[in-house]
Amino acid sequence: MNLLNSIKMHNKPPPPSPPPEFPVYWVETCDSVSRHFEFQPDGSLSMNVVDDSRSKVRRVVESFQNKFFPSGYPYSVNEGYLRYSQFRALQHFSSAALSVLSTQSLLFAAGLRPTPAQATAVSWVLKDGMQHVGKLICSNLGARMDSEPKCWRILADVLYDLGTGLEVLSPLCPHLFLEVAGLGNFAKGMAVVAARATRLPIYSSFAKEGNLSDLFAKGEAISTVFNVLGLGVGIQLASTVCSSMQGKMVVGPLLSIVHVYSVVEEMRAVPVNTLNPQRTAMVVADFVKAGKISSPADLRYREDLLFPGRLIEDAGNVKVGRTLHKAFTPSKIRESKQKFPEEKFLLNRGNKWTDMILEQNASGEDALRGWLVAAYAASMEKSSSRSTPSVLQDAYEKMNSTFDSFLSELQSKGWHTDRFLDGAGSRFAW
Repeated sequence: MNLLNSIKMHNKPPPPSPPPEFPVYWVETCDSVSRHFEFQPDGSLSMNVVDDSRSKVRRVVESFQNKFFPSGYPYSVNEGYLRYSQFRALQHFSSAALSVLSTQSLLFAAGLRPTPAQATAVSWVLKDGMQHVGKLICSNLGARMDSEPKCWRILADVLYDLGTGLEVLSPLCPHLFLEVAGLGNFAKGMAVVAARATRLPIYSSFAKEGNLSDLFAKGEAISTVFNVLGLGVGIQLASTVCSSMQGKMVVGPLLSIVHVYSVVEEMRAVPVNTLNPQRTAMVVADFVKAGKISSPADLRYREDLLFPGRLIEDAGNVKVGRTLHKAFTPSKIRESKQKFPEEKFLLNRGNKWTDMILEQNASGEDALRGWLVAAYAASMEKSSSRSTPSVLQDAYEKMNSTFDSFLSELQSKGWHTDRFLDGAGSRFAW
């Protein structure tokens, strides 16, 4: 019996081992610094820096970068963001300094002790009245700002400087104070709407990893710092060089020139990746002429920021968005629909340009197809003396044979081809 019990005890499985304990220490890496965390037996948490071999200069630089640049910079943004930020800082610096001078001039022009009735009129006409009118007028132009955000952003700063300039000059005509200052606020109201409306498409062009909020937050940080610096310089100027009207008339235009130059360079650095008439024409011209696909970064310094509606010969001199009854006759409409029955565009080749009208629900791909047909047709007409109808048919067939590879390479370069921003141009629906 004892022998049997000993055999049973010998065959009995060993008791299960206790589950492994979770580690009570770990290493975290953040901002190029590794830190060792560990829970002590009493439950407290200790932390030691494991590896921070950075020099003091590098620590300061990286600290600045973490506060004013998006996480993961420069890999988290598209090309041109640094240059954009540099001129954005200069733009806000000069604008803030100029605003101090305009405020000082307004106080001089209005008088330091206005009556309650005058104060009410100033508040309504300048702050609430004329500026709101400017905002309402400019808000109707939102579609055009989507199409050409760079052009409208520059126009916004020109309008802002114009309004500020009127405020600076208001002491020269105190009897027209309300009219001059009110007109200045009207221009500044339009400028505020245009600047805010174009901010999103500009930041979206830099957002490489969906980090739009981070880009916006860091951009506002840069703006705030340099606005404060600009205000400080403006106060110093107002109390010294610009204490007289003559000084303001010298320094004011200089600050305005720096301001506008900064925003122009700022916009030139932005690689906008949406299709509008100008960018589409440039992409198509490069493809038809040289067989290459240009990226948004390739085109940014070639964009015409002042006259974006210019025609490009190598792209077929296409003019998009005219009203249908002005661009086509009934016979031309039937002819275009017969040639391109499945397409969402109409083409009418004239002596000076080619009109293209898009259907209401046409996308960027539809606009690209029509633009390629026009560009191929123009190229074929140059090299031969064939009639326009046969050229359009041959151009359409050539477009169909090259479009798939053209489109896939465009998308791989970062272009958004799902929509076409024609700036509130006319479209049609059957």
